[in-house]
Amino acid sequence: MEHSLTKGSPIKGIIFFSIPLFWGNIFQQIYTLSDTLIVGRAVGVNALAAVGATAGLSGLIIGFAQGMTVGLSILTAQEFGTGDLRSVKKSFANSIWICIAVSVILTIIGVGLARPLLVLMQTPKVLLDGAETFIGIMFMGLAVTVFYNLFANMLRALGNSRTPLIFLIIAAITNVILDIVLVIGLNMGIAGAGIATVTAELFSCLLCVWYIRRHIPELSLRLSDMKIDRDMIKQELKLGLPMGFQASIISIGSIILQVSLNQLGAQSIAAYTAAGKIDSLATQPMVSLGITMATFTAQNFGAKNYERILVGIKQCLIATVTFSFIIAVVIILNSNALVNLFIGNSAPEVTRLAHTYFLVVSTSYFLLSILFVVRYALQGLGRSFAPTMAGVAELVSRIFVGIVLVPQFGFIAACFASPLAWLASVAVLIVSFMRTMRNLRRVDGLHENVTLDNENE
Repeated sequence: MEHSLTKGSPIKGIIFFSIPLFWGNIFQQIYTLSDTLIVGRAVGVNALAAVGATAGLSGLIIGFAQGMTVGLSILTAQEFGTGDLRSVKKSFANSIWICIAVSVILTIIGVGLARPLLVLMQTPKVLLDGAETFIGIMFMGLAVTVFYNLFANMLRALGNSRTPLIFLIIAAITNVILDIVLVIGLNMGIAGAGIATVTAELFSCLLCVWYIRRHIPELSLRLSDMKIDRDMIKQELKLGLPMGFQASIISIGSIILQVSLNQLGAQSIAAYTAAGKIDSLATQPMVSLGITMATFTAQNFGAKNYERILVGIKQCLIATVTFSFIIAVVIILNSNALVNLFIGNSAPEVTRLAHTYFLVVSTSYFLLSILFVVRYALQGLGRSFAPTMAGVAELVSRIFVGIVLVPQFGFIAACFASPLAWLASVAVLIVSFMRTMRNLRRVDGLHENVTLDNENE
């Protein structure tokens, strides 16, 4: 079921498209959330901290793969907006070749360097073995993550955000069941959580393949369709690699921060981990609206609906900023109860630290909401330079907090890492964003078949 975002009310189309995407993101979060919750309650705080200690490292490699597949789908969405279905299929085929190569390279790097990198990050010795076990399993299943995200993003590029949601719901339920069986029933601990996550994601990946072959002729490929087109691959990489590197750049900052956090002890790590999981769930509506803007702007740019792009961005900004203030109040008022879902009532210091985290981070959600809309809107228009530079700004901010502020001020400084990074990123993006909006108004006013100015601001 493919839908065009080039017709009807912009905000209505954006919201309706983002709702399945939101629930899909929620259920994708349930993968790691169920791991964290079950491990924390069934195995203990140290096990929870061990899983949390891998967050920066997994974000570095897995985040690259996820960001790259979003970028690969942008060209497909643009071709779909023009109505060129042959190019849609061609784009998909070449994206598969890119993902095969990336999966092999990243799996080798991830599995081979997992323990040395954890040691370099000064992971506490009591957590090291558990962290290596969990991240090693996740890296061995990296190809599954890459291809699930590719298939899901390609479906969304064609306007189908509902089907990936259905498959994620099925897979998330599978993951919870496997967590209970492997972690608790078979007493496999952290290893069981990792195996459950990879297995469930494999299931959702296979469901996507089945659905595409059966119901989506635009993406259903034959062997003759799998010819490598170097020019197409160059176009795909031009969009995919910057988004992948952007995610990795941000994760490098998170790793630097994790190193400083590791020196504060297991309770600080556990608090940051539990709060971070809640944080991820709370911000999913903002994430979903942002990702929707990439598809929305890409399709409408392909269809030359420039005025519609401007209206959609404005309406989406109003909606997502409003939500950010509402969810911040909800999180702060209920933070203790939410954190205790992970650790029970046995660690009051962890609960207190997590509440401090929310007081700082949740009140800054409005910055994140602006960041998502602006960044994905630019990427949907094929502009990758400014979002990449925004990622560099985030990196610098997180490194500054990790190296300079955390050693001086402790856990409270770590809480400011994300807000400062979001502020720096928005400051970088806003110049390119305003210039791009002016260009869109000019192009729309001229009614000519012209392109936007070069993006090298």
